[in-house]
Amino acid sequence: MVRMMTVGNTERERISLVVLDMAGTTVADGGLVEQAFSAAAGRLGVVPGSAEHEKHLAYVRATMGESKISVFRHLFGDEERARRANSAFEEAYGELVDGGRIAPVPGAREAVEALQDTGRTVVLTTGFARVTQDAILDALGWRDLVTLTLCPADAGGRGRPYPDLVLAALLRTGAADSVQQIAVAGDTSYDMRSGRRAGASVVAGVLTGAHDEEALSGAGATHVLGSVAELPALLDGGQERRSGGGERRSDGREQPSDESDGPERRSGGRRPERSV
Repeated sequence: MVRMMTVGNTERERISLVVLDMAGTTVADGGLVEQAFSAAAGRLGVVPGSAEHEKHLAYVRATMGESKISVFRHLFGDEERARRANSAFEEAYGELVDGGRIAPVPGAREAVEALQDTGRTVVLTTGFARVTQDAILDALGWRDLVTLTLCPADAGGRGRPYPDLVLAALLRTGAADSVQQIAVAGDTSYDMRSGRRAGASVVAGVLTGAHDEEALSGAGATHVLGSVAELPALLDGGQERRSGGGERRSDGREQPSDESDGPERRSGGRRPERSV
C-alpha cells in the first residue's frame, strides 16, 4: 500500500527539467508505427504476412522508442537499404499524420502546461527524424507548446536507449543543475533505459503506448503511471512510501529505510510504484 506524505516546497520543486517522449506518451498514434513500417518494408521486397515480415515486425515492437534508422540498420544490414527503408517509413508515417490519424493522449497538453506553470522546463523528444517530428507538432498545433523539441539528429545521431537525448535536453536548456533534477517519462523500455542511463531521478513509464508494466518495470522504471496526465501530481505529491519499506521523495530519489538499504539495493530493480 502506498502511503502519501507531505514535504516542503523546496523538495517539491527539486525536479526542474522534464523530458517527455512523444508517440505513445504524449501523442496517441493508434499503431501508425507498425503501419508505416509495413509500407516501408514492402518497398524493400518484404511481403506482408510472410515469416520475414512477422519477424521484422516483432523486432520493431520490441525496440519501440529507438531511433528508427537504427532499427532499419539492424533489420536490413547495409546502410543504403537501411536509409531507403527509413525514408519510406518517414514518408508513410507523414502521410498518415497528414491524414489526421494522430491525436494528443488525453490530458497530455494540460500536463505539459501544468508542469510549465510550476516553473519546470519541458522538452519533447522522439526517435523519429526531424521532418516527422515537425509534422506531428504541426498536426497537433504544438509548435509553441514547449521551447525545445529534440530528435536523434539533434543529439549527435544516437537515440534511445542511449542517454543522449536526455543529456542534450539538459545541455541545451540549462534548466537543471544536475541530472538528479531531471524527470523522464515514456511508454517503452528504451525510454526507461535512456532515463536511467542519463541519471534522472524520476523515470516514469506510462501505459498508453507500446510496452506494458512488466516491460517498463524490467527496464528500470521508478514509477508506472496510467498516463502522462498523472505526472504533474507525481512530481508535486511529496513523499511516497513504498511497500518495500523505502521512501521516495517528490524528486524521485529514494531515502533508504536503514543502512542495509543502500545504493546496491536501490539500483537492484525493486518493483516500481504504480499510480492508478
